[in-house]
Parts: sequence; structure tokens; C-alpha cells
Amino acid sequence: MKKVLQVSLKKENVNYFNAPVFAVAPMIDWTDRHCRFFHRKLSARALLYTEMVVADAIIHGPREKLLGFSEEEHPVALQLGGSDPAKLVEAVKIAADYGYDEINLNVGCPSDRVQSGTFGACLMQTPEVVADCVSAMKAVSIVPVTVKCRIGVDDQEPEAVLPDFLGRMVAAGADAIWIHARKAWLKGLSPRENREIPPLDYALVHAMKRVHPATFIGINGGITTLCEAKDHLAVMDGVMLGRASYHNAVLLTDVDHVIYGEPEKAFDWQALCAQMMDYAGRVVAEGGRLNHVTRHMVGLFQGYAGARRYRQILSADAVKPGAKPAVIAEAFAAVDIAGGPKVQAQDTASAAE
Repeated sequence: MKKVLQVSLKKENVNYFNAPVFAVAPMIDWTDRHCRFFHRKLSARALLYTEMVVADAIIHGPREKLLGFSEEEHPVALQLGGSDPAKLVEAVKIAADYGYDEINLNVGCPSDRVQSGTFGACLMQTPEVVADCVSAMKAVSIVPVTVKCRIGVDDQEPEAVLPDFLGRMVAAGADAIWIHARKAWLKGLSPRENREIPPLDYALVHAMKRVHPATFIGINGGITTLCEAKDHLAVMDGVMLGRASYHNAVLLTDVDHVIYGEPEKAFDWQALCAQMMDYAGRVVAEGGRLNHVTRHMVGLFQGYAGARRYRQILSADAVKPGAKPAVIAEAFAAVDIAGGPKVQAQDTASAAE
């Protein structure tokens, strides 16, 4: 029987009218339920996102596999892909039983596969369609409905396109808008190149927040440290990190203090190891494999003495048939955690953001 989760959107957790909000970006093939469980153990306050899930898949596919998650993950948002208001409405209704804290519409992914389904970044060219989708989703959703977009695509002029797009989203009732501060080129650039080659325009995104002071607007793209995040939060309501939070996951241990003002305290690494071993044991007992969990943990100790050995253990031993959660303890034991990071971790990731 499907486990129905209770909505846990609380004012003290995620309130789109009480900034700031720190979010980990939705990333295809990365931010699955195991990744989110791990990230939640690093930060109690960060807003976590699912991978993009296509509305058609929710309607016709294995719903529990696509939508199921652990109650410990809250606050967690479901990102949907689609451009048909009726299908998105049905997907929102189905997702309601699972207890997500937010529903987000993807208007930023530039991949060919997404374009072939007429959703993602290509929808920047048809803002009226996006507005219809948001309005329809809002009419049936019991949680906030948000949008994640680009500043424009192809030969569009962001200074002209983005203000119109945001105005339509606000009029449609969007509760929050997350803006990846780059254009997307729908032809000629790969998804990875679309995260690196088009120039960032933070100033334009900041200006849009000044135009819409009453609407939650968050910024995404190229942000790699919490110091940079704090700088953006001087203007913006929210900041979203993708690759940096995945490949240098230790930064998430400072989010609650640096971003949310929680009292500073030493992180309990032994407790994290025990929690992840327990969780991995449950995943294995249910028919999963250890590396389904540990693949998301490889970037945890960037810059620490012993980090290379830690990565080797998780990358080699956790994939072996019959691998047990004790591999996690062995990997943690290889790291000089007390010594702290020796060098600044570099973000060299290639996942979607």
C-alpha cells in the first residue's frame, strides 16, 4: 500500500514571503530520493528539489517509483516537466497524495529530449502557455506553485523577454520564481555547455527583484560558495546552488547557520555515518544496491586529508555485488575529519543545474 505523506510546509521552514530560502537545485540523474535523504542530514533547513518528472510519466508510469520519498526529506519540492495544462493538473492532483511542500514547473532545461516534448527552456518562447499552466496548477494545488526559468533563449533579448515573462507569471499566481541567470541556447550547445558558456547576468536578475518586491524571486547559476549566496541574498529572496552543493556537499553543513541564522555548532560526523549506514541498509534490504546511496556521497570531503581514499572506497567497493553498509564506515575512517579541509574545493561537475 502506498504510504501517504503529510504536507509539512511550515512558516518556520519554507515561507515564500519570509526570505531567505536556500535551495539545492533540481538535477536530472542526481537529486533522487537517496541524494535528498543525504542532503537533508547535512542541512535541516535547505529546500530540496526532486529531479524533473514529466507529467505524462506520472499519469501513465510507476507513480510510487517516480514520486515516493522519505518523510525525513521535508521540505521537498516536486519539479514537473510539461506544457499541457490538463496533464499538469492531473499530475498535481496525483502528487498531492505524496505530501510535497511545493510544485515547481521546469522552464529552464535545454536538452534535446526535453525540447522534443515541448517543455523546459523552449517554453520561454511561449510565455502565454506557461502562464496558462501555472494558473491551472494553482487552481488545484494545495501547496505553492513555482516556476524555474532562464533569462531567455537563443536570440531573445533578456532585457525585453524576462520582464514580460515574470509579469505573466506573477499575474498567473506563481508563488515564487527561480531564475537561472543565463540564456539557454536550444541548438548548438549541450546541456553542460548551456551551464557554462552563456554569460551570467546577475544584474538583470537583481533588477527583476526590484521590479517585483512583493514576489519571491530566487537566483540560480554559477554560485559556488555560501559567501556568494549571502551576497545575492542582500537583494534576492532565495539562492539556489546545484553542482557546488553536490560536488562539495560539506558546504551544506553550514547552511543552517550561515543562511538561516541557527546557532553555530560542530557537525556530528559520526552520527552522519551511522545515519547513512542505517539508511543504506534499508535500501539494500528493499532490493536496492549500496551504490544507489553512496554515489551521492562521493563529493562530501573535498579538500580533506584522506578524501581521495574516501572516494576510492565508495567508488570501487560500494559497487561490488553484495556490498554492505559497512563500506560507508570504512570510507569515513579514511578521512582526517578533525583536521578539516586543507584546500578550497573546486566545482568541476557536469550535472544539470
